[in-house]
Amino acid sequence: MAQDLSPPPSVLGASRWAAPIAAVIGVIIAGVVVIGYGKPHPHAFDLALLLRQPPVILGHLGAALLAVGLGAVQFLAPKGTLPHRTLGWIWVILMMTVAGSSIFIRVINHGGFSLIHGLSAYVLLVTPLGVLAARRHNVTAHSRTMTGLFTLGLIVAGAFTFVPGRLMWSLFLG
Repeated sequence: MAQDLSPPPSVLGASRWAAPIAAVIGVIIAGVVVIGYGKPHPHAFDLALLLRQPPVILGHLGAALLAVGLGAVQFLAPKGTLPHRTLGWIWVILMMTVAGSSIFIRVINHGGFSLIHGLSAYVLLVTPLGVLAARRHNVTAHSRTMTGLFTLGLIVAGAFTFVPGRLMWSLFLG
């Protein structure tokens, strides 16, 4: 009798709607913070400010933007195909780059680690489990894990980059 060694579903994979609901809640909370505390002044994108950032921040931002776009493509494209698997590996590398590079970004919290670094650790630990689930043909666990990673690791975390005082706030709203 073979033992099922597939990874457990992600925390937000408990139901089909948990990850999208968490994303909406995260975006709403970030929106309340931005509007309530930041007094946003939308303006043209500040390219000069972006170009003054250290390479680790530029790499982190670039990988995150590519991961969001590629993740959206993955959700819409047919599953189980060679292109899905190939783009999936690229997405995994991008996610690991985003989470790994964030360890070296300590602009907030006076140079120390912040709550967002806990999310980075989660992404670094759970991403390989999503890959393992796919390799074991556990489509349900793979789908839940990757959806949770996209939702928490990119959408929710991305929404919080627009909090007053952070780079995205300054680039667009500060």
